[in-house]
Amino acid sequence: MAGRRSGSAVLVLVLLLVALAGCGGPSTADSTAIDVQRLLDRRAAAVLDRDARAYARTGTGADVARLRAVPLTAWSYRVTDLRRTGGTATADAELRYRLAGYDPAPVTARRTLRLSRDADGDWSVDAERPARKAPQQLWDQGTVRLVRGERSLVLGVGRSAGALRDFAGLADRAVPAVTDAWGTDWTRRVVLLVPDSLAAMAGLLGSPASSYRGIAAVTTGETGSRGRSPADRIIVNPEAFALLGGPGEQVVVTHETTHVATRAHTGAATPLWLSEGYADWVGYRTAGRAPAEAAPELSRAVRRGEVPAGLPPDEDFGFTGDASRLARSYESGWTACLMIAGRWGESRLRAFYRAVGEHGTREGAVEEAMRDVLGTTTQAFTREWQAYLRDQLG
Repeated sequence: MAGRRSGSAVLVLVLLLVALAGCGGPSTADSTAIDVQRLLDRRAAAVLDRDARAYARTGTGADVARLRAVPLTAWSYRVTDLRRTGGTATADAELRYRLAGYDPAPVTARRTLRLSRDADGDWSVDAERPARKAPQQLWDQGTVRLVRGERSLVLGVGRSAGALRDFAGLADRAVPAVTDAWGTDWTRRVVLLVPDSLAAMAGLLGSPASSYRGIAAVTTGETGSRGRSPADRIIVNPEAFALLGGPGEQVVVTHETTHVATRAHTGAATPLWLSEGYADWVGYRTAGRAPAEAAPELSRAVRRGEVPAGLPPDEDFGFTGDASRLARSYESGWTACLMIAGRWGESRLRAFYRAVGEHGTREGAVEEAMRDVLGTTTQAFTREWQAYLRDQLG
């Protein structure tokens, strides 16, 4: 077996040399791309080895010391485009990394690197930054501090160790609460990113800060991964989070942890009223809050006689600045899930969520799940939900 593999390698090498000779060898552009890829391979190895000197030999960029606390198990670059002008070049690259013990799949980040070539013909990095319209990574914002919880990993910039330990405590309580409601078919571990401002949070999401004003936290990750858990991140808005009391903080972190748990069963077919409503249902499940207390905006609307005509469409969940409409949308989804849990039972609510997500396409997903899991129609469900709102909130 060993001799056969060696012979194959020799044959491949001979064929490669013949091919290169036949087409005149690699072009200057190809040669530059190969050199830059090798440079970035060395840069990635230096990051994983925590070797500041080896990193410095590849050029500049974010100080590798900023990453020292981050428990990396993988870090690699893949050059996707290269533009050279004389002794300088700009490379677009795909960065892929994983956090040890937490990321079943790698996080992918688009990066842009400026490079220059010295008199000896060697390339080095002059600057590395997020690609245009791509989100920042936490270490782009400063030195990362780490706190490990029993079931959580909390990474922060500009935050004290004590503040990060508080977040770890919230996450460690959220994980078993979510598992009790959803089940055990998820990683049962969460990663929280805690930047030092709303603007920094928006930078991690690649969006304007105005989009998240008043939003305490957001969970990012790939939906519809068909049973494969992606690398989710709960990203905190420290300014909005500071306005919450202790119970509110726990509801928010439990809500976001629910998104992590349900991610593999959330897809294009899942409407936001269900994904957000279910996460709120889990968040409030043991909080002991009455419907009218937990849904104040919807309660006011119902008391005015403004019972919703139907469950909210996805566009009503956009961060458009209409805080009242956004609140009513979340509260509508939550009360629908609360009604399902009370009328059909928690196991049916879980089964309904999974059935919708597994449908594949939005059209017919909710209708079929209501028929097959709840034994009702969307029209009958809507009428029952409207009556429920009048009874509980009116």
